[in-house]
Amino acid sequence: MMSAVFDGGSVATVQPQQLSSNSIGPQELAQEIKAFITGVDPLHGNKLTVKDHAKCAILLLRSVPACRGAVLEHLRSVFDEYVGGYVVELDCEQANGGGSIGIPALDDVIQEIHNVLSEFVRINPKAWAPLLSAWSIDLMGQLSSKYAGRHGVPHAASLNELLQLWMSCMATRTLMEIYIQCLSSMISTCPDACVDALLNTSVQHSPHFDWVVAHIGSSFPNTIISRVLSCGLKDFCAHGATPVDMLFPTAADKRIPKIASVVGILGHLASRHADSIKQELLKMFHESLGPSREPHQKATVPFLLQLAVMSPALLGTITVELIDSLKPPVLNQLQQLFSTMSREDLENMVSLIVHLICQTSVGAYRILQFLVNTAMPASVITTPGLSVHDSVREACDRIIQLLLLNLQKLVYNLGDPSPAVIPFLDELKGQVRELCMETLRLERKRYLWQHQLLGLLSVYSSPSCATDALCYMLTLAKSQEELSLAAQLHAVLSSSMTKLIPDTVKKCIAQIHAQSLSDQHLVQLLSNLALLVQWDKQEQIKEDPASVSVQVSRVVSCHLHEFSPLLLYDNPLVSEAAASLLSVACLPKAICPAHLLNIIRAAVGHFFLSLHGKIKENDNLESSKSIRAIGYSITLLSRLSSMSSLTLKAVLQQLVEGALHRRNVEMFGGKDDSLTYGYGDETSLEDMKTSLLDINCTFGTAVNFSGSVWSVFHAGVIGRGLKPAQVTSNYEQSVVLYNINYFMNVVTQCCTGGKYASLEESQPSIVPINPEAAKMVAVVLVENVCPDMSNSELPWPPEEHTKTTVERDILIRKHFEDNPLLFQLLSLVATGRPALCYCSVVLRGLLATLLAHWESSRETLASSSPWQLHASCALIACMGEGQLLPPVLSNIHEIFHYLTPFEVHLLLLSVWEYMKDNSPLPQKFTFSAEKGIFYRDFSRDGDISKYLSVLYSILHRNIDRLGHLCGRFQL
Repeated sequence: MMSAVFDGGSVATVQPQQLSSNSIGPQELAQEIKAFITGVDPLHGNKLTVKDHAKCAILLLRSVPACRGAVLEHLRSVFDEYVGGYVVELDCEQANGGGSIGIPALDDVIQEIHNVLSEFVRINPKAWAPLLSAWSIDLMGQLSSKYAGRHGVPHAASLNELLQLWMSCMATRTLMEIYIQCLSSMISTCPDACVDALLNTSVQHSPHFDWVVAHIGSSFPNTIISRVLSCGLKDFCAHGATPVDMLFPTAADKRIPKIASVVGILGHLASRHADSIKQELLKMFHESLGPSREPHQKATVPFLLQLAVMSPALLGTITVELIDSLKPPVLNQLQQLFSTMSREDLENMVSLIVHLICQTSVGAYRILQFLVNTAMPASVITTPGLSVHDSVREACDRIIQLLLLNLQKLVYNLGDPSPAVIPFLDELKGQVRELCMETLRLERKRYLWQHQLLGLLSVYSSPSCATDALCYMLTLAKSQEELSLAAQLHAVLSSSMTKLIPDTVKKCIAQIHAQSLSDQHLVQLLSNLALLVQWDKQEQIKEDPASVSVQVSRVVSCHLHEFSPLLLYDNPLVSEAAASLLSVACLPKAICPAHLLNIIRAAVGHFFLSLHGKIKENDNLESSKSIRAIGYSITLLSRLSSMSSLTLKAVLQQLVEGALHRRNVEMFGGKDDSLTYGYGDETSLEDMKTSLLDINCTFGTAVNFSGSVWSVFHAGVIGRGLKPAQVTSNYEQSVVLYNINYFMNVVTQCCTGGKYASLEESQPSIVPINPEAAKMVAVVLVENVCPDMSNSELPWPPEEHTKTTVERDILIRKHFEDNPLLFQLLSLVATGRPALCYCSVVLRGLLATLLAHWESSRETLASSSPWQLHASCALIACMGEGQLLPPVLSNIHEIFHYLTPFEVHLLLLSVWEYMKDNSPLPQKFTFSAEKGIFYRDFSRDGDISKYLSVLYSILHRNIDRLGHLCGRFQL
């Protein structure tokens, strides 16, 4: 029995005199030892109480330190007794809703134990600190596990509640203080013993022991972190582990029992001391690459990988800084470190790294860029001395390929029916734009890897990432080769995402509405969509309903009304790109009338804006950008007009009204009424601030008549005062001719159903104009030139009737005089017989003013009035083209410039007489099925010779000048 009590170990003895002033003799000491061993009072024969027995043990511990093993073992039961009572009291308190907690009878005993053990550690820490630290930490582990299942003890997951509970217990708090004192005394010399005890206990009693780890770690964060890692590395080296074990943490736990405790302790500390853990891990990593080749240094990298496999939190803590530290010299050192490993171990190590990358969330994009840049550097000159070994590049290349293969298995759930969570791809969701930018650089294998990764990410995070990726690629691609990557990505994803193109276009539109795109990116997006619409035609591929070209065209057609506002965008490049897209996209079969009208208005507005843009580039009339934009507008308007008769009318109406608008008339050689007549400013008369007092002060003293009570004051100016001088157009004649050419081109395109190519190739007089379209132009023309008249006034009245329509006729003439484009439109209407009949009121008014002019003119030749001569010739030519006049009368304009004004008046009067007797009615025209046009049979109108007598008389009178033209006027 005595051998069980006394311990002959090498622990230095502390003299009893150093601990207590009360010394006892050998006989009394023998009785105390006997009482401690038997548990019976040697004097009275009674069994010792827990308190008395504990006091006896304390006495022996004070007097006979050699029996410390037996005493400390007995003290375990004292602490267990105290904690058991504490937990019982806790259960009672929760059951009764109140009551005190604690075992007051043992408080003084626990306190005395604390005092004795603390004194031992204080006096001789080297001897007592390792022993007491192991004893106290093991006892805390046993007590935590023993009472973990009690009703009053919180669950191990509630770490804060559990810590508060045990620190409120005097026994466990005393044990904690003893351990902390031991660790503090050894922290500068040899803390490994204390930390090793902590690890051993954590292995046995986790997770109930976690509260101890959390408290100690918070008290000594740096020491615990460094020593826990050091002890864990030593244990790792002692047991050994292969890369295969690292892939299966359960196997590693069995072979290396302390590794789980290391992970658990660091995991508890990571929430508050992540920086310290990070720095310590990096320190271990870089020290392992040093010149020393000790076994634990070679095992450091595998050890860190093992920690990363078992703890994603630790992996995330160190990832970013570790990647940043992997400079070429470090990579070359790693290559040398792994060069001694077998091929099988290297393959397993690569597989482990791939597995870790897939489980990495923090810094995923930086890892990817590091691997790509190392395996295949960008097209830049590397700094001399910083190149990596070829085997490093090959290893990174291998890792990327295996990573993509592993991600593909996880994404498509190959061999696993449950959906996989891939932290690496989850982190890359926010880096889609950067991935697209890197992919579009088209640098060797780099873009192939990242394009494949984009596809996997899109499938994994569908549909949001898929639409984001396509949207970014459409926005950022600057060439057809780059754009082909978007088409390839769609080909990969289309089988699993049927609504990919519609969702992508909707997202693009949402970004346009949110104004989140710069003008440059907006132009690129619209241009790329236009290229995709024409993709099959350019590649000469048979149209496939599932192709990206057809799908984009269909989706864009459903959103024409959302793209159309871009036609009026401030930046001409954006509006041109929008026009190019809408001009090639297929038109919807059904569309809201309000949306359609808005599209037509925007398209017409873009046409005139393009003309204005061309005028600004006056130094180069053949500017490719302006001509291209105008061409897009013409194509778009032509296609819109071909949708239905209603769209045709709307397009023609918008075009004619736009051409006659005061902001556009000058482009076509016209005059702005607001500038000519002083109404350019939008301020009304009511808004003008006029002070008669100020005006009279300006004019001076009022005029007083002597001997009279009357005075004369200035009463102000009626209206806006004198009209300003006529403003001449700033546009050169060549510019005006180009603009008229383009305008007539688009109108003719609309009137011919898009069959008309350009005015340079054929004359509008021989273009087969659709009669209904020409009629619409005629109606719009009359509405704008003479808005108070209706198209029902087709018959011509007698000439005397013109006296009642003088004001209206003058207004009509003024319109034609101010807008040369009207004669071009009138000529176009004439080619679409019988549409010119509906311009009867305009023709009548213009002819009436010309008759009045020529009758009153006293010039010797008609050429002295150039505009009137031009108007007369153009009018007769139009009426002849529209077959309102017979062939002989339709040629009289050829001799006007040879005649006097009165002779011209007589000829025009003959025309009036003919029109009065043969009103321009559409029913007089007959449709020719062979030629596909309407014509008029003038033989039904009777003898027309009576209308030619004046013509022949004038020919005879001027036979010397007109003899060569007589053949033109034979019946």
